Amino acid sequence: MGTISFAQEEIEEQDSVYLIPPRKVVINNIFIIGNEKTKKNIILREIDLQTGIYYDWEELILMIQADQKKVYNLQLFTSVEITPLLTGTEQIELLVAVTERWYIIPNIIFNLADRNLAEWWTNQNRDLSRVNYGARLIHNNVGGRNEKLRIGAQFGFVRSFELMYSKPYIDKKQKHGLSAQFNYFTQKNIPVKSSNNRQVFYQNENEEVLRKSHSTFLRYTFRGSYYNFHFVTAGYSNTWINDDVFTQNPDYFLHGGNRLRYSLLSYVYRHDKRDNIAYATEGQLLNLGLNKYGLFKGDDVQDIEFTMNANKYKRLNDRFHVVTGLSFNYFFGQQQPFTLVRGIGYNPNFIRGYELNVVEGQMVLVHKNSFRYKLFDFGFDVGNYVPLDEFSYIPFKFYLSANFDQGFVNDKNRLPENLRLTNSYLFGYGLGLDMVTLYDMVFRFEYSINNQNESSFFINFRAPF
Repeated sequence: MGTISFAQEEIEEQDSVYLIPPRKVVINNIFIIGNEKTKKNIILREIDLQTGIYYDWEELILMIQADQKKVYNLQLFTSVEITPLLTGTEQIELLVAVTERWYIIPNIIFNLADRNLAEWWTNQNRDLSRVNYGARLIHNNVGGRNEKLRIGAQFGFVRSFELMYSKPYIDKKQKHGLSAQFNYFTQKNIPVKSSNNRQVFYQNENEEVLRKSHSTFLRYTFRGSYYNFHFVTAGYSNTWINDDVFTQNPDYFLHGGNRLRYSLLSYVYRHDKRDNIAYATEGQLLNLGLNKYGLFKGDDVQDIEFTMNANKYKRLNDRFHVVTGLSFNYFFGQQQPFTLVRGIGYNPNFIRGYELNVVEGQMVLVHKNSFRYKLFDFGFDVGNYVPLDEFSYIPFKFYLSANFDQGFVNDKNRLPENLRLTNSYLFGYGLGLDMVTLYDMVFRFEYSINNQNESSFFINFRAPF
């Protein structure tokens, strides 16, 4: 990263001078190549370096490396290379070369309705009726301005419709953004409670729809600096359930009706300085959130939730890095409707070794740790066989990981059917193999053991941090 190139002069005796980097340089121009669809201002927004300013050479190289990571983390490019070209004794031009991804993705939906593969394989006995199928169209760079559009229809176990559009910047200074989202889904088989720290699903005899839900959200984003984001979200949720659900769990909703309606307002602060947001090996991430459920007197929910997530990524050398992450979730209310239940086993609060369990409560604390070794780093140039440049190179990185997670869930209500794991110290450990490939897709293969002496092999499709 931060490759240094030199503009060679015809006068031979000057070459030896130009091959020695000067102590200070000034940037005359910044050129961008390869951005056939992406607007130049979207890329320049991530670049801290400016024309007309003198930089110490060592400072310049460090800033180039940081800017390169920021441009790559837009997730619009398969490769980013920023090169300073010396054109004079203390003058350079900056060349930003990018290779764009394929942005319009028709996505065939074929996935499991369960929390993870282990839940479906073990607890649900590999029931194929629990498969979702459908289609989704995703555009990750509408108009070349990093705008996102997602529209999809899903059938099978969960029938749903979704529409989402986000515009990262609505102003010339590129600090303010907006996004909107609408979701609708129905289910005939739903989790109605948990028992012995496992979800219990229910479907009535007539196979009727048991749950219908629609929600609408509008989010405002403020990005005052490169690594700091502020999100304010206003939304409305409306969920109906069949009366049969109350025969299984009288406390599914707490207000006495079968329709749960509430407005919400949330604020999230994010500091994100990771080298790769899909699978980081260096940097840090901090998320702080406050959610208010029920803004008006007539809302069926009145509660406040605080969330925190802090991850640290430290590269020890070219091969080894360590990752540690702390997550905290707290509801101020004594009890929540089942649709708002949180705990270990619900994203993002997982402890490896407890993938088959849900540990529910009002306070959740999880501490994850991994020590990783980069086993392989290679790729294949398939440009002769694939006509699209966006798929012409397929990279592969493999990491061996030693993992140790720990956590605790406080259930204020001390539900007897779940006391086996609630209000107790929990931990899990094991080994894993992570694969990172095209477009930063992550595949994890892990064998874990928990402090109940339960062990299993798990497959996951996203980074744990």
